[in-house]
Amino acid sequence: MTGTVGNGEPTALLCVPFAGAGSSFFHPWRELAAGRWRVTSVDLPGRERRILEEPFRNVVEAARGVIDDIVADLGPRTPTVLFGHSLGAVLAYELVHLLTARGVPVERLIVSGSPGPWTQRERRAAGLPDGEFLARVEEFAGFRHEALDHPEMRELILPALQADCEMHEAYVPSVDEPVSVPVCSLRGDSDGLVTAAEARQWQTATTGDFSYVEFPGDHMYLVDQGREILDIIEQVSARGRELAGSLPAA
Repeated sequence: MTGTVGNGEPTALLCVPFAGAGSSFFHPWRELAAGRWRVTSVDLPGRERRILEEPFRNVVEAARGVIDDIVADLGPRTPTVLFGHSLGAVLAYELVHLLTARGVPVERLIVSGSPGPWTQRERRAAGLPDGEFLARVEEFAGFRHEALDHPEMRELILPALQADCEMHEAYVPSVDEPVSVPVCSLRGDSDGLVTAAEARQWQTATTGDFSYVEFPGDHMYLVDQGREILDIIEQVSARGRELAGSLPAA
């Protein structure tokens, strides 16, 4: 197991959705986790049960807007691992800063499909007309959600997806200081949106241990590889505990 807190509850794995996605994307991970973590996820406005709420258009504001609910869900002393893909990666990065300031013990940050937090995307989708916007997003991701082919569903999904792309493409970190928690960067080996060099930029975002892992697949490799991702999270966490155990006592 990855670890448990003193009351026997497993470490929390807090998952942060990518652009246009809701927390339900990670619900299958609860079973795949097989008790290794308590899998929970961030509920952002503008989707799923919060579909009628106005979506955020700024990553830093989004992190600040959800932090109270996250801390209430996690509990103030629950060891936590964060996972975020693409937009979720930079939002998770902001949440690490906020959770640490709140005293939540963050054990590790797992980022996926994302350049380092100080690198902005050159080609953008925000601001394009709806049809061009969806074509650009599909081009970026190498993936098209079947719901976008249904006009009524597209009308519901599009505002949040547009807001997510806007805040992702305009993202600037709230602070210049790197986090102190270990970071593991994941990437699909044929990702046409994020290069291997860009995915490795996360090494400069932490003063702790850094690791990098590639999976077969494109930008949305995680859709079919939840089990494999969880296995990697367990492996890097185990290596981190071994490394910590080998350090001399202060």
